[in-house]
Amino acid sequence: MDDEQDRLLPIANVWRIMKQNLPPSAKISKEAKQTMQECATEFISFVTGEASDKCHKENRKTVNGDDICWALSALGFDNYAEAIVRYLHKYREAEREKASQNKATSSQDKDEESSEDKSGQPPQQTDEAPTPVLEFSVK
Repeated sequence: MDDEQDRLLPIANVWRIMKQNLPPSAKISKEAKQTMQECATEFISFVTGEASDKCHKENRKTVNGDDICWALSALGFDNYAEAIVRYLHKYREAEREKASQNKATSSQDKDEESSEDKSGQPPQQTDEAPTPVLEFSVK
């Protein structure tokens, strides 16, 4: 039983996703949570296995997001693949933006440190832009 539980997605995460898509007054039985936990785990394993096989054939050791999108399409889950491709694009865009902000902040910090040395006063505080939040749901 413990080995099986170790390979399954955390039931609290599955429950949280289920709860988001039901009316607030809905109750979810333990059996329903466990069934969804097993199904979600099996689905992820199925798709990941297909992506892993593709990587193995291409002599690669790392499965990436594009491989998962390919696997979804190859397995006939085109609607999911399209949604994941859009999410992956937004995610990569946000990561690039975050990296460029960090780079700009880093160079700004260096400039402020050098100006602090000259004037003898601490640098002024700047407001950082909030980190973008990406939301994803497939219905």
